[in-house]
Amino acid sequence: MLNRRQFLARLAGGCSLLLWPGVTTLADGARQPQRLLVVLLRGAMDGLAAVPSYGEPRFEELRGELAFPGQGQEAMYRLDDTFALHPSLGFCHQLFRRQEFAVVHACGLPYTGRSHFDAQDCLENGSDSPDGSRTGWLNRTVGELQGQKGLSISSARPLLVRGDAPFMTWSPTPGKHGPEDLAKRVADLYAEDARLSEPFAQALLSQQIVPDGRGGGGQLAGVMQSAGRFLSAENAPRIAMVQDGGWDTHARQNAVLKRKLKGLDAGMKRLQATLGDDWRHTAVVVVTEFGRTVGINGTRGTDHGTASSVLLAGGAVKGGKVHGDWPGLSRLRDNRDLIAAQDMRSVLKGVLRDHLHIDVQALDARVFPDSRDARPLDGLIV
Repeated sequence: MLNRRQFLARLAGGCSLLLWPGVTTLADGARQPQRLLVVLLRGAMDGLAAVPSYGEPRFEELRGELAFPGQGQEAMYRLDDTFALHPSLGFCHQLFRRQEFAVVHACGLPYTGRSHFDAQDCLENGSDSPDGSRTGWLNRTVGELQGQKGLSISSARPLLVRGDAPFMTWSPTPGKHGPEDLAKRVADLYAEDARLSEPFAQALLSQQIVPDGRGGGGQLAGVMQSAGRFLSAENAPRIAMVQDGGWDTHARQNAVLKRKLKGLDAGMKRLQATLGDDWRHTAVVVVTEFGRTVGINGTRGTDHGTASSVLLAGGAVKGGKVHGDWPGLSRLRDNRDLIAAQDMRSVLKGVLRDHLHIDVQALDARVFPDSRDARPLDGLIV
């Protein structure tokens, strides 16, 4: 945080950093048209629910009442003869048909335990173990891009964005506003100050980045809309992350995921609309720490598993297909989990190499340390 003297000094010196209150305006972003948004779903999204492999001979047998939620198989959005999208992902299916949405199924981490905390640490630090690094791979990604800064829209500073590269954290506080005339009073006070009038006016404008919660989709949809407004603003960050909790569906999974996936779908729709023309330069990567058991448990949910799905969206994505290898359901890990056919780091490397043009050697050695065996997945970016 800046004190008042530092704030005034930086404004007087033409610094590109403006905080009022908690809003970040960053310079240098216009140099790079590509946008990247990482959406981290905490709690372990069931990849077989989001992207059911309905064409598998044993799918319905293994999944039970989780196989076809809602109105049955016909309610799903079919992608091909094997895979479909959950009924709550209608807009994502529209993007898929426009070749702006893709799936990489059966993705896992080097860590194969079933602890949320350890798995999230491994996912965020980008190493082969939960304690492999104290910094995050997204921060190190920004470090590889000269002149770039990143933005985390979150209430805390996630491991994913910690490190030496410049990464700002912004936390919206919906519903908490001061007196209606406070901003006008301060604007009037600053109006005759050449150093402060224009920066404060820009800060007031930037407050419109915060959606008011209307439009449906819940908190995640609003945060993704905020991310779109930041990413499309002039001289703003081009790399951002958002996160959402509540994906740990041990009970009543069909009801919970109907709501959660609807929020993710609404978030995609609001993000795409907010980005406008910048959508064509954007890649969205949706990740979670691990998958869930194939079979249903005693409380109509699922337990901690292994592999899940990575969802990709954006005009920069080579959509309209399910990428990668598929291990099938005839053999399961520990007779309960979907087997990981892809290292999640391979998916992330494929996006970072082809979208942000980061050198493979840098990806292998610095962004994802000692990960040469996890080769970048080809064909994810147009």
